[in-house]
Amino acid sequence: MGATPQALLILNGKGADNEQLRQAVEAQRNAGAALAVRVTWEHGDAVRFVNEAIELGVETVIAGGGDGTINEVATALISHSADRRPVLAILPLGTANDFATSCNIPMEMDQALTLAIHGRAMAIDLARVNDKRYFINMATGGFGTRITTETPEKLKSALGGVSYFIHGLLRMDTLKADSCEISGPGFVWAGEALVIGIGNGRQAGGGQEICPQALINDGLLQLRLLTAEELLPAFLRSLLNGEENKNIVSTSLPWLEIRSPHDMTFNLDGEPLTGTFFRIEILPAALQCRLPPHCALLG
Repeated sequence: MGATPQALLILNGKGADNEQLRQAVEAQRNAGAALAVRVTWEHGDAVRFVNEAIELGVETVIAGGGDGTINEVATALISHSADRRPVLAILPLGTANDFATSCNIPMEMDQALTLAIHGRAMAIDLARVNDKRYFINMATGGFGTRITTETPEKLKSALGGVSYFIHGLLRMDTLKADSCEISGPGFVWAGEALVIGIGNGRQAGGGQEICPQALINDGLLQLRLLTAEELLPAFLRSLLNGEENKNIVSTSLPWLEIRSPHDMTFNLDGEPLTGTFFRIEILPAALQCRLPPHCALLG
């Protein structure tokens, strides 16, 4: 491998012993790809490795992990000027892989790595929260946030993405609505919300399409919320069967603000953020990302 790698793979430590990935990396190197690998051990490693990639002049930074790893790498990338910023690519190695699945990125390591190194780069949007936090896939609030943050690691390891759904059914006794007001251009809603989804991507919680009309290149966020007038089972049926529900509020906005008289927690691609005020805005065409030609999230 030469002094300047073509791509740098930032690999979540949980995936470091993946034999299929090891074989895929070896095959790419044998085919002539200059590919460097860095493994994260603690919080902040991804930022340090992105900085290293930029200093090396790497063309592509590959986020190897789940939605949280992709978020951490994308957040690190957006802090650099566009003229120095490498292209983002994705290797799905998480529990649910919601963003990668929505993008139709292959789950097979050899195919995913080939796409990550040689795929076409497309401009995609990124969402910013309170001027300092970001999400590439989705922000979820209410009952859904409590489920994704509380699902035991052993259950996730055993069952993958469906674990969130199962754990949610087991915890329905904890249903509690959030009182809030949500406003944006030409839109105001106030009331009790059981579930709030704000999507750049479409699915969260292990495969549930919370925001089915969201696109990552339209300069908009899809807001979808379940009011407390309806019980959660009806919402789950709506998600699983694709039915519309009169108590589901849905709209698309370039930005929105959420105010609450009490602390609310939003899950930003797996990372919690708690507060009483949130301003969430889309940053159009913020990053370049290597995606398959049949990516469902591109308009």
